[in-house]
This record gives sequence, structure tokens and C-alpha cells, in this order.
Amino acid sequence: MKKHIKYFISLAAMSVIGVTGCKKDFFNRAPEDAITVDNFYKTNEQVAASTNALYNSPWFNWNNKAGWAITELAGGNGRTYSDDVISLFNFSLTNINPRLADAWNSLFTVVAQSNAVINNVPKAPASVDRAVMNNALGEAHFMRAIAYFHIVRLWGNVPIIENSEDYVTNFQLNTNPVADVYKFIINDLKFAEANCTKMTRNGANQAQGHVSSGSASALLSKVYLYMEDYTNARAEAEKVINSGEFKLYRGYINDAQVAAGGYTGLVDGKLYDDLFKTANNNNEESVAALQWAGGASYGHGNSIQASWAISGVTGTGDGYSVMGPTIDLQRAYEPGDNRKHATIMLAGDKYPEINQAEGGFTVPDNVNSQGTKAGMKKYVVGTPADNGGVGAAQSAANNTYLMRYAEVLLIAAESILGTNASTSDPLALRYYNMIRNRAGLNTVTSFTKNDILHERRMELAFEFDYWFDLGRIDGWDGIINVNHPKAVAILSNQERGTFSNDTPPVVYSQKNVAQSSFFVFPYPQSETATDPKLLDPPVPYVFK
Repeated sequence: MKKHIKYFISLAAMSVIGVTGCKKDFFNRAPEDAITVDNFYKTNEQVAASTNALYNSPWFNWNNKAGWAITELAGGNGRTYSDDVISLFNFSLTNINPRLADAWNSLFTVVAQSNAVINNVPKAPASVDRAVMNNALGEAHFMRAIAYFHIVRLWGNVPIIENSEDYVTNFQLNTNPVADVYKFIINDLKFAEANCTKMTRNGANQAQGHVSSGSASALLSKVYLYMEDYTNARAEAEKVINSGEFKLYRGYINDAQVAAGGYTGLVDGKLYDDLFKTANNNNEESVAALQWAGGASYGHGNSIQASWAISGVTGTGDGYSVMGPTIDLQRAYEPGDNRKHATIMLAGDKYPEINQAEGGFTVPDNVNSQGTKAGMKKYVVGTPADNGGVGAAQSAANNTYLMRYAEVLLIAAESILGTNASTSDPLALRYYNMIRNRAGLNTVTSFTKNDILHERRMELAFEFDYWFDLGRIDGWDGIINVNHPKAVAILSNQERGTFSNDTPPVVYSQKNVAQSSFFVFPYPQSETATDPKLLDPPVPYVFK
């Protein structure tokens, strides 16, 4: 933990930067060694800007490879041959894997920078507007909460750190129990819910790049869902739904479905595909998102496209196809599901928004990312010219979602289902069918837990979520006791193989045997070497 304690100290004051998501001067700032608490938190503008960095570079190593390698390769949505991440795909991960260290370092850096805001903004003079200060503190609590939500789902027992000054002389920390970490997350989100500014989102614009009180409520609903606290999960989700803050891109929902389902809060003229276009950054459906500066230096732009895109798409010399969609995922789509076109590329598919100068992009017949006879589409946005002239190699400008409103609707539906085998509850069906109808699928009259988990997989594929969904399907007791028989059965039966070059192609089957223990990752060896207390039994956290 030593390096993170240093972060807590060195980042005592945050840089003044603007969340533009598209300008190279996004990171123009005074040198960090010239910024101190005494000369920084003086005005409303400085305090408001103190949270900007929390949406960008601290997350880079998570976004760059570690996050999707963990959630999509381990989860069985993506396959790869890449040496540094294949151990996640085939369940052979060890504590020396570099992506594991990247995830730990990135997420704890988010915690560190959030704590810098939380512990130093209150030192601002009385001339700073209290509402501005409270909103900044709320945002920082939200970001600390979502970072810890990732951390606890990956490593289980982990250290809870609120203030670096507590560890200046002793940076070796015990871990705290999973239940305490969840309690800490809930406390942070309740603070964010009470202190962040309320917002009503319209269109897609920079002002909506920061999280709101409604964002905190949305994430709270998800945390409660993991804990099987369905009453509170539903209350928080429906608080968001009834607020009208967020809206759903209408997609293929027709007028008859609107009337029959009583649907409200739809954005006309927008498809599921449109959610992942740079022009729609910070749209009405975005609950929380990372803000990338397209064309900025390495570490500040979105690098996902560089890794995922197939050749001929980016116009910047990258596009390495290091992940392809598994046969299992490809088979999971129902006929007519329009999310498939927005998520994966198949031979002959056409994308007018990519390579527009040449009349669009048609996927070649020989597309074959990682032996899957397909390529990646979600988060692949094309050339800089396709994106308003903004972008560069490994530096696109499109946001990465941390949460979308569509998920809030699914959480509400699942919370109403609760522990029942199935439900025909009208409200649950409204929320569930809105997502299905938006994708062009038929209305159903009931659904089960397996149905909604399938719907979540299709809706959120390649948004860094499916592995975490698998980790919760055996319930809160399964999370606490690392017992995941249902998840292990799903993982062990996924088709993770490749296609042959025959016509029609033959499947070279690959099914990897999973274990419950894999749902708690080993602490990086680099961390346990400097903090051996990580390997000791967890110690109950003393809440302040």
C-alpha cells in the first residue's frame, strides 16, 4: 500500500482542469508541486474543479486493459490469445499478473484522489459557497464508493482507507471484512445522495459529465441488489425512475408498446447504437461515465478502441483486435436483437458512422478476431474525422460508462422479482420490457431470475459488468462465503472455442473448468511484498 499512501499525500490538492472530454488542453494545469491546500481551494471555481480529475486519468489502467480483461475475458463474453491476459480467460491467474496489479493500482488511485478532495475541500475559506463545497464532497464520496465497489468484488477483504494522514508513519494495513466494505460504500453513497446537486438531463452535453444525487441513488440500488436487500434496491431504483432525471434512448419501441406498457421517459430518434457514439457523450441515459480527452497524451484519452477494433477502422494505425466476442456470447443473442449490431461486428455488417469519408465501413468477409469469425463494435468509434476531428492513436474521445439508466430499470425489475421464481408484476414487466422492446424484441408476460440475468448480459455486454453479475448470482451468502456453484456451472459450460476456416465453419470447442475460489482474486504480489498484513485475517473496521 506504500505507493497509495504516497498518492494520498502528494494529491492533497487537485488540479484545476476542465472536463471537456474532447480537448487536448483538458490536462493543462499548474505543476503539482506548485499546488498546495493553502493556494488552491480559494474560490467556488477551484472547489468545483477539484473533482474533475476523478473522471479521467486515475481510471486509465483499469479502462485500458485490466477492467475488460477481468470482466469480459473471465466472464466469457470475450476471448483472447494475448499473453498478458489469457490467464483471466482460462482461469490460471496468479498474483504476478501485470493486469491484476494495474487494476489494484488504478482503483486505489481513484480512492486516493477522492480522499484528497474529501479531506481538503473542507479547509476552503468561508467565502466558498457551501452548496459548491457539498457537491464536490458528494462527487468525491461517489467516486470513492464506486472504486471500492469494484475493489471489494475483485478481492473481497481489503483495507478501508479514509485519510492518508492516519498512515504516514505506518503504511502497512490489515484488510477489513467484505461486509464492512459494503457498509462503507453505502455510507459514501448516502452522503453523495444527500450532497450532490440534483440534475435533469437533456441532450448530450459537458455539463452532464459529473455525477448527481440521482447517480448516487442509482449506484445505491445496485449495491443493495448485490446484498439481496431487494426492498432498498427497489426504493432507490424507483426513486431514480420517478425523478425523471434520466431517460432511455427509445430505439425500436413503437407507439403501441408505449401505450400498452405505460412507458415514459423516452428519447425519440435515438437507437441503442447511438449510446456509444462520441457525439452522444454525457447523454440522458448516462448515470456515470469516465471522461476521456481525445487526442490527449497517453493515459488521458480512451484507449479501448486501439485494443478492440479490427483493421481498417481507426485511421490512426492501431486497432489490434486483442479480444473477440466468444461463440457463447454470439449464440446468446435472440433473433432480432438489435443490440448485436451495436456490440459485435459480423461479416457484411455495415456501419455508416465509421470511415464516413469513404462512405462508411463494411465488415470484411474474413473478419476473425481471436478466432471468433467476428470483431468488436461497442466502444469502437472510427477515425478522428468520424468524431469531429478529435482523436489519435490510443486516444479516442468517447466516454466509458460506469452505469447507465437502462441498468436502473433492470435493477428495479429484478428487485420486484426478489426471491420469487418468476414474476408477472405489472411494474416489473414495464421496466423489463422497456429494455427488450428498445432492442426490437417482443414483450413478455413474465420473467425469471435467469431471464433477467440474460437480459443484463445482452444489454451490458463489454461494459465491464458480466463477471460481477456472475459473482452475485449465488446470493449475498455466496459473496460472503465465496461459494458460487451456479456461477461455476455457467462458466464451465460456456463455449470459449474458435471457428475453423471451413465453409460452414466447424467449432473447435473449448470449455474451461471454473472454481468458486476464482471469484476472489489474489492480491498482487507487489502489494503483499510491501504490506504482508494483507495476507492476515481481516480486522473489523472501526466506523467513525
